[in-house]
Amino acid sequence: MSRVGKRPAPLPQGVQASLAGNTLTVKGPRGTLSRELHRDMCITIEGDAVKVQRPSDGKLHRSLHGLTRTLVANMIEGVTKGFQRNLELSGTGYRAAKMGPKLVLTVGLSHQVEIEPPPGIEVECPTATTIVVKGIDKEQVGEVAAKIRAVREPSPYGEVKGIRYAGEVIRRKAGKAGK
Repeated sequence: MSRVGKRPAPLPQGVQASLAGNTLTVKGPRGTLSRELHRDMCITIEGDAVKVQRPSDGKLHRSLHGLTRTLVANMIEGVTKGFQRNLELSGTGYRAAKMGPKLVLTVGLSHQVEIEPPPGIEVECPTATTIVVKGIDKEQVGEVAAKIRAVREPSPYGEVKGIRYAGEVIRRKAGKAGK
């Protein structure tokens, strides 16, 4: 039995969950999330918790059991607290600014890069070298943060320049050996 899958996902005060077929909809103070879960998983809403059970001990069902429960728990956490990813810019002249809904990055390219976040995702720039990506969908927040980081990934050679996650350690590499 999956250690993660067998635990029920508790529904805090003010959060409502409804099930229509395999589609789970969770409503909370921050918004509404809906997700279609795998058709083989047995999802039930019992009182103030959502339980996930698997129909058999087959390899596919074992692997989906913990995953499905984690997806449900992330939906519940998203509509109550929300998720955020912090990014840092390091490098001479590297900066980020918010112009309307768009994020404008100046990261050593011949042009400025404009990124418009999808609906439901909020991007903030508390300082010129930090970016905060917020939203209720954990998957979308991570995807937008990864797209921003991909504009200029940190280089492990020489001065570590680029966009990295807050707290991310870039492993340094030795440069080319001289004669």
